[in-house]
Amino acid sequence: MPTTRQELFDCLDALGIAHSTKDHAPVFTVAESQALRDLIPGGHTKNLFLKDKKGACFLVTLEENAEVDLKSIHTLIGASGRVSFGKPEALMDKLGVTPGSVTILAAINDPAHDVTIVIDAPLMDHEIINAHPLSNDATTSIGRDDLLRFLSHTGHQPLILKVST
Repeated sequence: MPTTRQELFDCLDALGIAHSTKDHAPVFTVAESQALRDLIPGGHTKNLFLKDKKGACFLVTLEENAEVDLKSIHTLIGASGRVSFGKPEALMDKLGVTPGSVTILAAINDPAHDVTIVIDAPLMDHEIINAHPLSNDATTSIGRDDLLRFLSHTGHQPLILKVST
């Protein structure tokens, strides 16, 4: 079973990581979520769950307005050939979330470390990073350095690269 929102928060609390969460109506796109910007300061994310031709999975987390060239990103992230979006079944299997709820915090659901986490370097310019807490009906704010500490706790060493165009 995937981790629940409360279990995620319990993990953050156990690590001494400050976090705050605002509940809101479910949002499925960046455009839908932009109405929340004035209420929630910090860098807001969008996430791409990608798979290469050999089946390797990647979670790419970027600033919400960043653009990526899907035809060439594979050369930056170490994928075997071009990448495509992973299927919803693979997303649930690997990260325990559904489309629309993809989040870097889902690393907690990948104990086998099957997913390579990639963070677009410009996102790291923000002291606070906002992400869904495993569902798209809330936004959790967490410090940049604390996010890296959380990822390390899950056994993920993210690639921090400039992948946006």
